[in-house]
Amino acid sequence: MSQKQNASAKGEVVKAFGNLLFVKFEGHIRQGEVTFVEMEDLKLKAEVIEINGDFAKIQVFEDTKGIKLGTTVSFTTNLLEAELGPGLISSIFDGLQNPLEDVADASGLFLQRGVYLPPLDRKKHWDFQPVAKEGDTLEKGDCLGTVLESRFQHKIMVPFHLEGSYTLESIKPSGSYSIEDPIAELKDSKGAPIKVSMLQRWPVKIPLIHGKKIRATEMMDTGLRTLDTQFPVVKGGTFCAPGPFGAGKTVLQHHLSKYSSVDLVVIVACGERAGEVVEVLRTFPHLVDPHSGESLMSRTVIICNTSSMPVAAREASVYMGATIAEYYRQMGLNVLLLADSTSRWAQAMREMSGRLEEIPGEEAFPAYLGSRIAAFYERSGVLKLKDHEEGSLTIGGTVSPAGGNFEEPVTQATLAVVGAFHGLSRARSDARRYPAIDPLISWSKYIHIVSGELEEKLKGWGHFVQSAASILREGDEIGKRMEVVGEEGISIEDLITYLKSELYEFAYLQQNAFDKEDAYCPQKRQIGAVKIIKKIFDSNFSFNSHEEARNYFMNLQNLLKNMNYMPFDSDNYEKSAQEIADLVEKASMQMA
Repeated sequence: MSQKQNASAKGEVVKAFGNLLFVKFEGHIRQGEVTFVEMEDLKLKAEVIEINGDFAKIQVFEDTKGIKLGTTVSFTTNLLEAELGPGLISSIFDGLQNPLEDVADASGLFLQRGVYLPPLDRKKHWDFQPVAKEGDTLEKGDCLGTVLESRFQHKIMVPFHLEGSYTLESIKPSGSYSIEDPIAELKDSKGAPIKVSMLQRWPVKIPLIHGKKIRATEMMDTGLRTLDTQFPVVKGGTFCAPGPFGAGKTVLQHHLSKYSSVDLVVIVACGERAGEVVEVLRTFPHLVDPHSGESLMSRTVIICNTSSMPVAAREASVYMGATIAEYYRQMGLNVLLLADSTSRWAQAMREMSGRLEEIPGEEAFPAYLGSRIAAFYERSGVLKLKDHEEGSLTIGGTVSPAGGNFEEPVTQATLAVVGAFHGLSRARSDARRYPAIDPLISWSKYIHIVSGELEEKLKGWGHFVQSAASILREGDEIGKRMEVVGEEGISIEDLITYLKSELYEFAYLQQNAFDKEDAYCPQKRQIGAVKIIKKIFDSNFSFNSHEEARNYFMNLQNLLKNMNYMPFDSDNYEKSAQEIADLVEKASMQMA
């Protein structure tokens, strides 16, 4: 973010309402422009959110203690921007893209307000390899060269703010350069020179999309059976995971960030408790990425804006994460953006809307809540790039409805735009059914896409998913009847349906995150398990008593559950699979 100030645009504070300041100004300013409130010993960053004549309303991203009537406000010519270039991966930023480790070094353990440092290291040198040649005609987004960042070939692209065609006049040879060193010179149609470095900037509230959006068709494998089988997500899709406190939203996001089959993960901690964020920062460097064998941080960017940080910066953190994710999508990478939680972002909007005295919507949230949430999730998608590559951005957000009420405005506005809903249940969490995703309320619009992909690997996959959903619903209804009339009060056929649903729930949908085999279930292993359960679902069983039926299914259930802890394709695994097949066949033969 450039802090170059426009001398013609100055103002002074005439009224303050929390972090909302009313400023009388002279000069020309624009909506979304970055400003600085100039106190005696520091400057506080702010943003213009409303202009009325020669008065502007600005929201300050810091604690406003000490600001007085007449305090000078200087306006810059820039919108709130993200710095984009090599060095983003493995970094930890706040909502304004301040590098938190550097800020801590500069201000101590307790972050001081008014400390703004360059997000990317200006001194570090990168090994640049040119790709474009002198005389090439280029447009924004075209690749000039590459540097190796982590394990990715980071493309140095023609800046996205440049419109039209340009001629490449010169480009630096292979060598080591800093991100501010000019590595190429372009000429526009009028012959004006433009120097290009590895560093570029982009306004965070304007989507960074250069390419054609195409339909998402590829499944995002998560290794979580309940998602991949019942409620799948596709690369370039959207999903949300609402749930009350203690239902496992953060644990679910940790699993997705570790195991999802994407190239890069951007985590936005938007107003969550500092303890949860600290846990991420402590554990991620020591976790191994199962896809590359490297540290998990080598494919992670963290935007950290906890509940103890200024509320106004929460909105900025969400857009900052989206912009960084879009930047890597333009390189042809598959990116996953996880926002935790969008409820805190919405609460920050509600707070500012109240101070602006806007007409409130439901539960005092602003009337534009739905459109803001929709605009955020619409930044997802698959892009077909100019070089025929494809890049995707998948967006998943958690929602923290008060009291677990899914009818509240933030949850409902989110459900209206996402492609998959993974509803977390406190009752399931209390019953130790993990992950606590309730299969009776959750859904996915991507099932038909994924079923087509998996049908090639296991014929009848789509039918199995529908059958499993039906058995779960019937089993739940039968279970509620049993609570009233007891097990002996229902028919043996209903009991068998109930026991099938419990077997599927206990032995397939639930996973043990502390077991090295069961924590991550790859697609090949899921298909093997589905083949076994499909055989059980399709078989007709006959038992002489309720007790016989229960004992049979409990034995079957335990065998299946124990298989989850065995290495796939091992002798023990194959032996257990055969034992289950024999049990099912024997019971079916008795029926015949």
